[in-house]
Amino acid sequence: MEKDNYLVLHLMTEKGFEVLKTIIHFKNLIAFVIIGKDASVNDDYSEKITTLCIDNNIEFYFRENQPKIDKNIYVMAVSWRWMIKHPKNKLIIFHDSILPKYRGFAPLVNMLINGEKEIGVSAIFGADEYDRGEIISQKKTTIDYPIKVQEAIQINIENFKSLVLEVVEKISANKHISSIPQKESESSYSIWRDYDDYFVDWSKSSNEIKRLIDAVGFPYLGARSKLSDGSEISIKDAEVISDVDCELRHIGKVISVEKGCPIVICGSGLLKITDASFVETKESSQFLPLKKFRIRFI
Repeated sequence: MEKDNYLVLHLMTEKGFEVLKTIIHFKNLIAFVIIGKDASVNDDYSEKITTLCIDNNIEFYFRENQPKIDKNIYVMAVSWRWMIKHPKNKLIIFHDSILPKYRGFAPLVNMLINGEKEIGVSAIFGADEYDRGEIISQKKTTIDYPIKVQEAIQINIENFKSLVLEVVEKISANKHISSIPQKESESSYSIWRDYDDYFVDWSKSSNEIKRLIDAVGFPYLGARSKLSDGSEISIKDAEVISDVDCELRHIGKVISVEKGCPIVICGSGLLKITDASFVETKESSQFLPLKKFRIRFI
């Protein structure tokens, strides 16, 4: 096999694991795998990727001790968050948005928060600026709301698998990989998220808040809210309730309790919290059923 046909894979998270399983029958094409870790999720799949490599006699390294890569071989990155120095025409990045929209970080989460009707994956060549490379191919899927981020991840994993397989088959067959420039006039950026971004803004509509709760749930930390007594809770699930006419709209206050679940006044609409727990250790970590009525979500 010619050296030009060899691949180096940069993989992390469940997406990387599922992609490697999908192309494992091309293992003779894989020079080695570089594995990344992600502390922001409950299971970053680094151990599973490692085991898959061992079981299939695929050489692997962790990001911290990766070797130099020959400039003549293809490098492919799935769910990778760090810059890769490699010739642009040999670097293929799989980005989980329909580029040129949502360039950058956490695109799937931000798409779900915004209520986008389609999610997808783009295969692009490397570029001097992140996620601006020419588009090789794209896969996309129409979704309905409400939708949990874990379900959206599973949908997009299928897009990843299909797209990576399409590209690997071309590389294996020595076929030319064509591409087209992105339309800059249609571009947008997805900004990195930190702990503060998990907190609910109760001035938003109940529909927007519901999308946030669903978008940052498992495998992520979960939506957060401070309470008027100084405690902090993690909100795992909620239900949009029809609005009522409030003479004075005290955003964040509990207007009623239904079977132990507080119904909270939002900027517009109401939201019933159906699953939540305290973040800090208390006598009981369970927030529900609500033990006191007069409480405000901040």
